[in-house]
Amino acid sequence: MHFQLTKDQRALRDGTRELLAGRFGRDRLRAAVGDPALDRALWRELGAAGFFALRLPEEAGGVGLGLPEAVLVLEEAGRALLPGPLVACQLLAGAVDGVAAGERIVALCEGEREPVLWEHPADCDELILVVGGAGRSAHGSGGAQGRTGGACRSAADRVACAPFASVDPLTPLARVTDLPRTEPLALDVPRLRREATLLTAAQQLGSAARTVEMAVRHARAREQFGAPVGSFQAIKHLCAQMLVRAEMARSAVYAAAVTESALDVTAAKLLADEAAVGNARDCVQVHGGMGFTWEADVHLHLKRAWLRAARWEVAREAEELLAAGLIA
Repeated sequence: MHFQLTKDQRALRDGTRELLAGRFGRDRLRAAVGDPALDRALWRELGAAGFFALRLPEEAGGVGLGLPEAVLVLEEAGRALLPGPLVACQLLAGAVDGVAAGERIVALCEGEREPVLWEHPADCDELILVVGGAGRSAHGSGGAQGRTGGACRSAADRVACAPFASVDPLTPLARVTDLPRTEPLALDVPRLRREATLLTAAQQLGSAARTVEMAVRHARAREQFGAPVGSFQAIKHLCAQMLVRAEMARSAVYAAAVTESALDVTAAKLLADEAAVGNARDCVQVHGGMGFTWEADVHLHLKRAWLRAARWEVAREAEELLAAGLIA
C-alpha cells in the first residue's frame, strides 16, 4: 500500500493553506493576540468553503469527504494558528443547525476533566458537554469501538462559568461551574472523543511542521562569526531532531486517519503533542535571544501546543492506554 496523498488531497491541502494565508496572515494573527474575539465573517467564509461540512454527505449539503481529508484541513489550521473551536464545529456540523455554514459556533467540553474548560466562551452560541466514552472501556480490546457515554447541549447564556487564565493569548478560557443537562444530544461519544483526539493531533502536527520551517529559515538568514548559524553543528542537530519529530508524528496521524483504530489515534496524539511542544521549544533555542521576545511568533506556537496537549487524551492517559493495549 502506498500511503501518499492523492492529487485531490494535495489540492485540498494547498487550497486550505492559500485560503488561510490570505484571510489569517501574520498581521491578523498578531491583531488577534490583542483582541482574541473570533471573526464571524471569517467563520462564515470557512463555512462557505466547506471547512465544517467537509465530512457531511453531499445530499445533506456537505462535501462528502472523509476523516483523512479532515486531518489535512485541521493540520493547515494548526500551521496557521487559526483560533477557535474548530474541532468541535467540524465534528458537530451535522448535529447542530447552523454550524456547517459557519453561522453558529459551538464548543465541546469534557465533563470528567477538572477543571471543565470552555474555549472562546464569549463567541460560542452553544456548549456541548460530553461525559463517559473514554478509557479502556471505550477503546475495548484491540481498539474496538464502544457506544458508552453521553452528551448534552446548552445555550451559551445558560451556562454558569468563571474566568480562567489561559496560557494561549489567542484562546480565552472559562471554567464551567454549572451547566443544565436537560437537553441530551444523540452522539456516538466514544467515536466523537476518538475523532476529536485525532483532529487535535492534526492541529499539533501543523504547528510542529511550521516551527521546523521557522527554525530553518532563521538558521539560514541569521549570521554569527561571518557564517549562517545553520552551519553550526548544534543548530543542525536541533533542526534535524525537529524534522524527525514532525515526520514521525505525520506518519502516525495520517495512518490513524486511515485505520481509525482507537490505539492508533492515541499513539498519534502522543507523538503529535511531543512534536508540537518539543519543536516549539527547540525553535525558541534556534532563534536565540530573539526567540524569547513577544515580537517573535514562536511563543504563540509553544503556548498553543501546551494548550492542545492538555485536551483529549493527555500524555499520561495516552501512555496508560497504549500500555494496556500492548498487554491485552
